[in-house]
Amino acid sequence: MDLKITDLTLASSSIRADIAGFRETANNLDQRLSAVEDHIATTPDQEEELKSLRAKLTELEDRSRRDNVRFFGIPEQKEGSDIKTFLSSLLTNHFGIEFSPPPEFQRVHRIGPSHKASANKPRPIIACFLRHEQARQVISTAKARQPISLDGHEIRVAADFSRLTNDRRRAFLALRPQLRSLDIKYGLFEPARMAVPLLMPWCTSAGRYEIRSADANAAPVLQAREASIIDADKVRKRSLHSG
Repeated sequence: MDLKITDLTLASSSIRADIAGFRETANNLDQRLSAVEDHIATTPDQEEELKSLRAKLTELEDRSRRDNVRFFGIPEQKEGSDIKTFLSSLLTNHFGIEFSPPPEFQRVHRIGPSHKASANKPRPIIACFLRHEQARQVISTAKARQPISLDGHEIRVAADFSRLTNDRRRAFLALRPQLRSLDIKYGLFEPARMAVPLLMPWCTSAGRYEIRSADANAAPVLQAREASIIDADKVRKRSLHSG
């Protein structure tokens, strides 16, 4: 028992050290970003540096959130006084996950002030798992078993990303009805990439084309019914609003 506690303490200390390192690096990048923004003169080199710094900051923030899972739809007060025990029970009894070892959390809490919550829109719960594999297991299980319900309320699960990454992922939502209407299969991958098959019914070559920007290169994909195969170079240059 003492050995297990010691191992958990060491693991927790290591995680805290990693997060502290991420934060220190992010702070340094943030300072550089602020300096560039203060002195930028719209030159190409400065704009590229600014874009690069923003991308690095976003990547670091996403990495620091990789052990987090967000739960939506759980009624307010349902967790009682021990939210960690409640969540562990929920994952076992409603998600059907048999963890080995049992799930352990660094922290679990509701997001946002309680006065903004309502019966129709309860606040999300965010859980930071001690083990990354368990966080991924929850997300994959939720996707495979959906819909999952608790007392008649549908429970949804999502990975936790930075604001910028979430904005990029939401931009793909507008494409899904169009892809479905054209009977084009697609996949949304982390952190923010959409992929469609290059193999159309009349093509002889197979592959996958990844859409990395919903507003910059999606239109040619939606027009692919009239093409023999998607030209990736042309796709990257076309605008969503061009067709």
